[in-house]
Amino acid sequence: MFFFYKVEYFNSIISFCFNYNILLCYYWDMEKKISDKVINRLTLYHCILTDYIDKKIEFISSKQIAGLLNIDDSQVRKDINLLNNSGKNRVGYIVKELKISIEKTLGFKKTKKAFIIGAGNLGTAIANYGNFKDYGLNILSLFDNSPEKIGKIINGMQIQDITRLPEIAQREEADIAILTVPARFAQSTAEFLVNSNIKYIWNFAPVVLSVPSNVQVWNENLMGNFLQFTYDI
Repeated sequence: MFFFYKVEYFNSIISFCFNYNILLCYYWDMEKKISDKVINRLTLYHCILTDYIDKKIEFISSKQIAGLLNIDDSQVRKDINLLNNSGKNRVGYIVKELKISIEKTLGFKKTKKAFIIGAGNLGTAIANYGNFKDYGLNILSLFDNSPEKIGKIINGMQIQDITRLPEIAQREEADIAILTVPARFAQSTAEFLVNSNIKYIWNFAPVVLSVPSNVQVWNENLMGNFLQFTYDI
């Protein structure tokens, strides 16, 4: 059961590591165009492989992966073929090699610098999540406009005054803004981010943002995911 709790936690934070990696497709040019759905599955395969490494299991088959995710094993093989990773006859895939192949394909080792905009419950929860660096996301700082929050330390990071963002973004060469402000402030904050030369916004606010065509936005639809999950209940 531990593994499944791990997968569910992983999905709820990133919806990691999947939607984050879909955002990364916009961030750099891949040699092969990989669809959002395949990226989603590859990220879940990576979670499984990490668990296998922790358990010191050397090999894994497409049927084992498919069984854990309740999908067809032919789909697993098709996805893994995109990685140019060959399995071993009657044995399966070497877990460590397959994990590295996924990391290379999805750019886990290419570090992306990010800011969290909004140090409320969601923003601080994301800041406290310890595994983002494993996937190439380096969160540098949190920003807020509340005098009560500015200066506080969250997971070793000091909450900065939002007015300092343009200066710090230029100095640190940040790539991504993780937007966790209340809905009524989301559009104006996005405009502020655009004017601060932020080109990638991971939006957790329940608002469809209007931004210039050279700015990429990934909308994290938490309630939509919840309703999909509970539709049949």
